[in-house]
Amino acid sequence: MSKFIDRVVLHVHAGKGGHGCASVRREKFMPLGGPDGGNGGRGGDVVLEVDPNVHTLLDFHFHPHAKAGNGKPGEGSNRDGKQGEDLLLKVPDGTVVLDGEGKVLIDLVGAGNRFIVARGGRGGLGNAALASKARKAPGFALLGEEGDEGDLVLELKSLADVGLVGFPSAGKSSLVSVLSAAKPKIADYPFTTLVPNLGVVASGDTTFVIADVPGLIPGASEGRGLGLEFLRHLERCAVLAHVVDCATLEPGRDPVSDVDALEAELAAYKSLLNTDTGLGDLADRPRVVILNKVDVPDAAELAEMVTDEFTARGWPVFEISAVSRAGLRPLTFALADMVLKYREAHPKAAPARPVIRPIAVDRTGFTVVADPEEPGGFIVRGPQPERWVRQTQFDNDEAVGYLADRLARLGVEDALVKQGAEPGAPVTIGDVTFEWEPQISAGIDRVPTGRGTDIRLEQNDRISAAERKHASRVRRGLLKEDEDEDEDEE
Repeated sequence: MSKFIDRVVLHVHAGKGGHGCASVRREKFMPLGGPDGGNGGRGGDVVLEVDPNVHTLLDFHFHPHAKAGNGKPGEGSNRDGKQGEDLLLKVPDGTVVLDGEGKVLIDLVGAGNRFIVARGGRGGLGNAALASKARKAPGFALLGEEGDEGDLVLELKSLADVGLVGFPSAGKSSLVSVLSAAKPKIADYPFTTLVPNLGVVASGDTTFVIADVPGLIPGASEGRGLGLEFLRHLERCAVLAHVVDCATLEPGRDPVSDVDALEAELAAYKSLLNTDTGLGDLADRPRVVILNKVDVPDAAELAEMVTDEFTARGWPVFEISAVSRAGLRPLTFALADMVLKYREAHPKAAPARPVIRPIAVDRTGFTVVADPEEPGGFIVRGPQPERWVRQTQFDNDEAVGYLADRLARLGVEDALVKQGAEPGAPVTIGDVTFEWEPQISAGIDRVPTGRGTDIRLEQNDRISAAERKHASRVRRGLLKEDEDEDEDEE
């Protein structure tokens, strides 16, 4: 027997991008034919898709980890790496996706609806794509990026038009079985129903879905019984039907007190999807009262006594028996009419036409702030500089010099000067902290001394403290580049 699971925690990890390749074409009579390193492949995405044949989140309960394929690294002869395979996960219709903090990301409704929950990392560029007039044969390539990862919460909320609400053993499952072709488990003990049961009911030209929600008890909205776990399945219902057991022998219970107790729980339950579904709180839904088990003589008398109490509240009242099937036909037509009126009053919004607004990969926005944990230090934040740092191979001097050129052209050097950064100040970008050495020529591609080297990094080891101070003052405009500090002091 399959187990019903309607809430799971899913650990997703998108694929990593492949590294670029640093290769130089070598053939007979052509020892250095130019760079021909290919780009790395993009990492695979983790995608959720609504499948009408899936009705539970059981698979994710037993397999909570989802990882997409990694991209392949680039190769020589301008061969790009293969992209990582996307991981497609099938979810039931009505699945709500929340992030680790409980924020609703998307409500997946409708067969075929998709949502990317984790994007794969970009592949690194090969040295063929990095070649320029000044850097004709780069001796480095860019690294691939890590894919997105994190924890998500998947919640299943049933798609039903009519929700049956009532105490345990009120006859909700029996009512579903006689109104539809559904065959739920029925027994004479409390909490027989452990999972929501859905059935399709046809009444004339109207077809609607009816849901039997596990029995509620006072305190359900606070976690008592099974109510808290399954109240969410009432959120999408257009009509709420109170199924009342008029033949109960429990002391202190009667139809009016039962309905009042359940109304208090419905009012106390706060939905996360109120604003998204447009249905409002559960307390605002149309109501109908179904007085069940009137085939019992004492129950029939009790039903007649409480009917006026419910009609005074403006709620339709129906006396039925799920066993003898008395009163089912009028009830079916009344429910169909209420559902039809609710659909007319709350038409489903047309699917929004997707609007594609491309976002530039190289967004230039960045900020430079003082490092609160490092005196005299600074932190550079921004998607572009952080991505460049992640893609840099720091054991390659030429790659580090290329990163310095890119940061200088972006304006990071000038921003650090305006913030008052001194030579040797610790600067943090992403997960990397380095000592800032201002370069007058930074941002200008220089011809390297050899593949994988950069003359500026070699000179940094020999720059004296006086030369660093002079370079800093030139950048601040205190000196001209050809002036000497001694002349300025005079």
